[in-house]
Amino acid sequence: MSERSLLIEDDNLSRAWVRAFAALAAPGVESLAPLVLTVQIPGDGSVSLVPAVGALVDAALTLRGTPSSGTTANTIFPSFWNPDRPRSELYERYHRMLPKLRKDRRNRYGIYFERLIAYGSDAAPRNQLEYIIRTYARGNHRRSALQASILDPLRDETNQRRREFPCLQQVSFLPDRHAGLAITGYYPMQYLVDRAYGNYLGLCRLGRFIAHEIGMPLTRMSCIAATARLGDKWTKAWAQTQLTALRDSLTSAGCTLPADELTGGQAA
Repeated sequence: MSERSLLIEDDNLSRAWVRAFAALAAPGVESLAPLVLTVQIPGDGSVSLVPAVGALVDAALTLRGTPSSGTTANTIFPSFWNPDRPRSELYERYHRMLPKLRKDRRNRYGIYFERLIAYGSDAAPRNQLEYIIRTYARGNHRRSALQASILDPLRDETNQRRREFPCLQQVSFLPDRHAGLAITGYYPMQYLVDRAYGNYLGLCRLGRFIAHEIGMPLTRMSCIAATARLGDKWTKAWAQTQLTALRDSLTSAGCTLPADELTGGQAA
């Protein structure tokens, strides 16, 4: 089994995910290292999707007792954000929910959105998103200022052989007043079936929020996985059986794969 790299650029999130899935389903490919996936987003901020693809992903996750893509997306950015209301209401509502969310064993190490708006110690938490929005509004467009950390060395640098959180390590925002805002997320390891579809949705939501608050459209979401794999619960044989249904879903929506990827992903 080999390790290969893959660069994907697409204007449809569902098709982009299927292209990565097809590459990992190809014979002899164990992992993609790296997988760099970019989804272009139109000026209205709407993310192009094929709902049938998301339904197939969620059906597989349900059978394995894994959280849905929507649940995963909510850990990065909650679905209840109302762009017509002050962002302070979003923060306040989430803080009220945190005691309940923390009771879920899957959140025992933390939650992505919690780290974004309450990073560091409980005694002196830092709202990184608010800092990014305010520092940009004050005219500081230094790129290194427009990023947020998820990894907290004091909490996360342990000797555990495996630690499920945080997989997402960092997000950065790149504003261009002529083109719009780009968001990039970085993962050392990403499981494509278990989490990636929800990861992409969550990053798009987060990007749309920051874009809205600094007054420009979201135009691009990029996700960099240093290593991407199908996941521990999924075999190569299972992946091959899913490809036909996924491709049929794309075709029915008028969203076909590139010609050179119709029989499997082409990794570089």
